[in-house]
Amino acid sequence: MNDKHTLGPRLTSLSHGGGCGCKIAPGVLSEILRSTTAMPLPPELLVGIETSDDAAVYKLNDTMALVATTDFFMPIVDDPFEFGRIAATNAISDVYAMGAHPIMALALVGMPVNVLPLSVIGKILDGGQSICREAGIPIAGGHTIDSVEPIYGLVAIGLAHPDHIKRNSGAKVGDVLVLGKPIGVGIFSAALKKEVLPDESYKAMIANATQLNTAGPDLAKLEGVHALTDITGFGLAGHLLEMARGANCTVHLDWTQVPLLPGVKELADQGCITGASARNWLGYGSEVNLPDGFSPVNQSLLTDPQTSGGLLVSCTPESVSGVLALFERHGFKRAAVVGHIETQQSHGLKVSQRVPS
Repeated sequence: MNDKHTLGPRLTSLSHGGGCGCKIAPGVLSEILRSTTAMPLPPELLVGIETSDDAAVYKLNDTMALVATTDFFMPIVDDPFEFGRIAATNAISDVYAMGAHPIMALALVGMPVNVLPLSVIGKILDGGQSICREAGIPIAGGHTIDSVEPIYGLVAIGLAHPDHIKRNSGAKVGDVLVLGKPIGVGIFSAALKKEVLPDESYKAMIANATQLNTAGPDLAKLEGVHALTDITGFGLAGHLLEMARGANCTVHLDWTQVPLLPGVKELADQGCITGASARNWLGYGSEVNLPDGFSPVNQSLLTDPQTSGGLLVSCTPESVSGVLALFERHGFKRAAVVGHIETQQSHGLKVSQRVPS
């Protein structure tokens, strides 16, 4: 297993959870938000917290909307440069998921400065800078604090035409679902922490988590695309449920078609499962209808927290070929049709396991 850490302690040893697995459990988060005081919202705020969407959207004028989001977390890998790259990719993804082009970022940095060498902290920031250069945006500022655990992320700002903004709540009955990246990053991160992740799996994890979701703005302009989101800390099931709740529908997921990172089931069989996976299921499992014989390993994958996961597209059947072609053009070679949208039933998410003929 190849995960460089130069001087000082392993980054993952300093954090109680890594990547998007650090998120507050969905059930706990809902309870917190219920206790907050609502305030009047301006009509220019096109997207707020109402459907747990990927970013806030503020209409500037008839042809331009501002997209703003933030994301940060503790280390998911020990290599400081790769940690910075993954965190930056993950933060910028929320801009792409709204159908917007990123224009700049602000860095959010919390580091145990008496524990980590300054050179290691510098490599984390360099990793974030490298991804921002790849996205064609500057890091225009930020904020730093001395913290107990290492934390890094970005505020990401983007622009889009108001007509091209794609919410996670726009799915329509009859739509087909397309997933842009394979899942399993949380399983890989658990294996990495146990020091049992094979080198090839580590490389696949880094490649998956640092691939910018650049297809988002083009997908948003494609006729027939109704909804967009990205898969992150609440797992595939959690973000499918957000889509279902927002559109008052039921999502039918064909588990046999979901792309997985190579070797991820074997690692899950060995017990490489994050605590966040169980917390996710506790938070929303009652809304999921699983088929008979659905294994505990498959359930863990369904709720596995993804760090910098793929885009999820809800589109008309007629536009599926165009969506897949666009993903291919942007380098997402494992994009796949994974389900469809049905009228609302007793569960927000219905999972099936078709036996291949």
